[in-house]
Amino acid sequence: MSKSGKDMNNSRRNFLVAAGGALAAGGIAAHTPAAAAPELGTAKPAAPSDDIEPFYGLHQSGIATPAQTQTYFAVFDLQTEKVDDVKALLRRWTDVAARLSTGTTDLSPTPAVLKTDSGEALGLGPSRLTLTFGFGAGLFDKAGKDRYGLKSKKPEALIDLPYFNGDQLIDGHTGGDLSVQACANNPQVAFHAVRQLAREAQGIATIRWAQSGFSAQYGDKAPRNLMGFKDGTINPATPIDYDRFVWAGDEGPAWMRGGSYVVARVIRIALEHWDRMDLDYQEQTIGRHKFSGAPLGGAKEADPLDLSAADKDGNPLIPATAHARIAAAQMNDGMQILRRGYSYNNGATFVAERWPPWHQGIEYDAGSLFVCYQRDPRTGFVKIFDKLSKLDAMNQFITHIGSGVFACPPGIAPGGMIGERLFGA
Repeated sequence: MSKSGKDMNNSRRNFLVAAGGALAAGGIAAHTPAAAAPELGTAKPAAPSDDIEPFYGLHQSGIATPAQTQTYFAVFDLQTEKVDDVKALLRRWTDVAARLSTGTTDLSPTPAVLKTDSGEALGLGPSRLTLTFGFGAGLFDKAGKDRYGLKSKKPEALIDLPYFNGDQLIDGHTGGDLSVQACANNPQVAFHAVRQLAREAQGIATIRWAQSGFSAQYGDKAPRNLMGFKDGTINPATPIDYDRFVWAGDEGPAWMRGGSYVVARVIRIALEHWDRMDLDYQEQTIGRHKFSGAPLGGAKEADPLDLSAADKDGNPLIPATAHARIAAAQMNDGMQILRRGYSYNNGATFVAERWPPWHQGIEYDAGSLFVCYQRDPRTGFVKIFDKLSKLDAMNQFITHIGSGVFACPPGIAPGGMIGERLFGA
C-alpha cells in the first residue's frame, strides 16, 4: 500500500533536509572512502517498500544502492547534431529524475502535472526508484565524426568491447549513445520513469533497445537466477573495495572522477536444456551447491572459495571449468566487479541451440540481464569474461545476444545536471 500524501510530504521533507545537510558538510566534489561509506550497499535486494532513495549525492544512485526487485534498462541513440540540444535534454532528464525519485508526481496530481506525465504510476509511490545515467562512445565520436566537440574528453576506459567466444549479438540489442537504468520495487514505476524520459527526448533521441528485468527478494542473501542458483554472492563490500574496484579515480578525465563504468549484457539461457541436466551436473557446472549457495566443499553461502580443495582421488572439488572458479578474484589477479544483475523473461520464440543436442523449436526467450559496474572495463569485465567465454562450462547453456558499455558520470548536486563537468555546464 502506498503512503498517504501527508506521509509522503513528510518523507520528502525529511529527505531534503538530510540531503542538504550532507551536501553542505561534505561538498559534492569530495571523493573519499569515508564520504562514500554511507552510500555503500551489497547490491542485493532490500525489502520492498515505498521509501525514497536519495537522488543527489557524490555518486549516482542505483550503483551502490541495495538492489531493488525490478529494472528497466533503456539505451538511446541521439538524433540531433547540436550539443546545446544534448545539454538541454540532460537538464530536463535531471529535473524529471529528481522529481520521480522523490515521488512528487504522486504529491501533485494536478491537471498541469497530468499534461506532462503519462499518469500510469500515480498512487504507486516512488518504490525506491533510482535512475542511473550513462554515456556511450557515440556521444564522443560516431563513424569518425566529432559531432558534439567532445571527442578529446572521451575516457580511454570507454572502449568498444571485443568479440568474445560464442557471442551472437543482435544489433537491435547492442550499442547506443545514452543509457538509463531505472530500478524500483514496482515494475510499473521503473517503466514509467523511462517512459517519461523518452517523452522528454522527442526530436533529440530515440530508444535503440531496452530490456526489463526482475529479481527475487532474499533480504541480505543473494537472489536466485533462472538456473536456480544464487547469483551475486561475492561483491565489493567496503569503502576501500568500492574505491579500488567501482569508482573511477584520477587515472581518467576529471569529469569522470567518482563515476563508474557499466557493462550490460543480455544473456539468453537455454532453460529447457539446463532443466534436462541432473543436480550433480548443474552443481559441477556452477561450482556451488544449488540449495545453500555454498561453494562445493563448503557449508554456507558466505564460505570462501577453496580452489585447492580436492576429493579422495585428488580431483579438485570445484572443477577447472566451473563458473565460480573461473570468475573468482583469485583467478583474475584479485579483480572484482560489482554485479547488479536481473533475470528477464520475454516469453517464447524460435531458437536453434548452439550446443548438442542442437534442439530447434519454440523455447523460452529468457535469461539474465547482466549488469556490472567497475572502475575500468578493461581490467574488470573484459579481463574476467575473456576467460569465462573460453573456459566456462556454463557456456553450453548461455548465449550473449545484447551488449553495451557506458561511462556513468559522478553524482549530482541540487541545481546541477547529469554530466555537467563533461559539458562545463
